[in-house]
Amino acid sequence: MSEHLRDPLQKRHEWLGTLLAILCYVFLLAPIIIVVPIAFGSADELSFPPRQYSLDLFHIFFNSASWTDPLFQSLKVAVINTAVTLLTAVPAAYGLARYSFPGKRLISALMFSSLIVPTIITALGLYLYFSYLHITGTTLALVLGHVVHTTPFVLVIMMAGVRKLDPNLEFGAQLLGAGRTRMLISVVLPQLLPSLIAAALFAFLISFDEVVISWFLSGSSTTTLPVKMFSAIRWEVSPVIAAVSTLLTAVSLVVCLILAALKKSSSIQN
Repeated sequence: MSEHLRDPLQKRHEWLGTLLAILCYVFLLAPIIIVVPIAFGSADELSFPPRQYSLDLFHIFFNSASWTDPLFQSLKVAVINTAVTLLTAVPAAYGLARYSFPGKRLISALMFSSLIVPTIITALGLYLYFSYLHITGTTLALVLGHVVHTTPFVLVIMMAGVRKLDPNLEFGAQLLGAGRTRMLISVVLPQLLPSLIAAALFAFLISFDEVVISWFLSGSSTTTLPVKMFSAIRWEVSPVIAAVSTLLTAVSLVVCLILAALKKSSSIQN
């Protein structure tokens, strides 16, 4: 009797959990559902739903230097940040995942500390330090700040990838006479290609969307797109923001699809 009573109660709990999940997804997707149609509305109004549909807002965005300059600045900083982060984080991830040495826990804690410290605290510290070095407001300051912010995420991805590799292949390569550098290039990196692509995409996307650190470190000539959007929301209500938000959403969606495809291909290979 108790089992028969438990089944309807369990079904009710499942339905309730499903309903709550649907409500949460609707709540999270509601801004996108509202912003995307506005992006295809008229340039003279900011309303939902739009009274007429056009590509005027995208035309204004791509033909206005006040928007395209921050876009190119964000792309430049994100690309440089991705390259620098991979060059520094990949060897660090391999060393932390493969070897034991004195001070390993301390070094790991320092490398992952930015995941724990609030971003605004990190941004303030970087601003004070870079002001002392007189590089605040430059592209160099933005790149260095973004590298500090994105390195822990790349470390997590790359360390997980290294731990999945067979260390016997590396040991065998060294037995055959390959040096450590050649072994890393010819044996380790080819196996880490999916992790490298995923880490690069994460580093690029996080850097491209970063607003807090960029707000502290950018200058009048180095304004990034997220900082420009934040300033536009604060000082003016421009419908162009809807077009920019739609473009950023599309970029994030493409990155997520690429990551999902990489995950699927790696699971098939395994």
